[in-house]
Amino acid sequence: MSIKEIAKIAGVSSSTVSRVLNNPDYRCANEGVREKIWEAAISLGYVPNEAARNLRSGKSGGRQEPRRIRILMTRMDALHEDPFFSDLLHVIESEIYVHRCVLEKIWYLPVFSDDKKCMYVNLGEMIDEMHAEFEKKEDGLIIIGKCNETALKLLDKRYRGVVSVNRNSTNYLVDEVTCDGKKIAALAVEYLLERGNRSIGYVGSCYREARYRGYQETLYQHEIDVDPGFVVETGQTEEEGFQAMEQFLGAEHRPSAIYCANDITAIGMLKCLQKQKKNTYKPAIIASDDIDEAQQTQPMLTTVRLPRDEMGRLAMTILLDRLGGGHKSVVRLELEGKLMVRSSC
Repeated sequence: MSIKEIAKIAGVSSSTVSRVLNNPDYRCANEGVREKIWEAAISLGYVPNEAARNLRSGKSGGRQEPRRIRILMTRMDALHEDPFFSDLLHVIESEIYVHRCVLEKIWYLPVFSDDKKCMYVNLGEMIDEMHAEFEKKEDGLIIIGKCNETALKLLDKRYRGVVSVNRNSTNYLVDEVTCDGKKIAALAVEYLLERGNRSIGYVGSCYREARYRGYQETLYQHEIDVDPGFVVETGQTEEEGFQAMEQFLGAEHRPSAIYCANDITAIGMLKCLQKQKKNTYKPAIIASDDIDEAQQTQPMLTTVRLPRDEMGRLAMTILLDRLGGGHKSVVRLELEGKLMVRSSC
């Protein structure tokens, strides 16, 4: 297996393959090329050059083969992408390559992030089906996004190492790299309060969601009750953000400001306001993630930046340390969000 073989399957040049494998920020001219390249690499069981040489010679630091890593995406499916999680996936894909490991499988299973849906499915059966194509217990799993506790415990039994990269803590069930959702929300809502807003809405997931708890608790600390009419529960898509703003526009009472749990939903809300230019309702809008598109909206989106690249790199570092016997206790590494003040507030 080689870069040339991947290039042939993906229908691109070898140099494009090399750029994609090495650089998570590399933007392909044609949409979908990156995914085709990684699909080809996974289907071929691509092993980076050094690891491949070690595998053939039997010289791999005491191991007979490179580490095999799988990824579980729980906040998006292949059809409805969230740019934050897509970019985080790209960082981790490249880190797997840089560390001379094999990316063996990527699952897109948003059901695992929905605790309500998880109550009505057989999680054990589902996880067995996921792993049916594999003959043995593999090295490591990186979970990107929120994961149901029962599912997380079942997955942990199958791997020598599991790392969660998330905004909702796993409460020390597995190693994790997190940017605390409660603190992210508190930072955003405090900024709205400092600007004189007292009626603040929320758009995003609510059930067992750290950002929603952070929104609630921050208002309570300022002796402000949460108005149920100002809370719109949505998934994390631009379309649902557009629909949430339509709901606000049609309401009799509306908040002066809105904290949106993620950027892509907030972008949908801003696009709705742009379309309804004659409408006089112009709430302050703040979100969290800081995806590239946040600076391309009209107005530009004020948001809380999550250190995406560091989260991805550190997740891989912790996983490899676990697999190498470097630590036995559960590791929880928390990174800080940063307020990016722009014009949407």
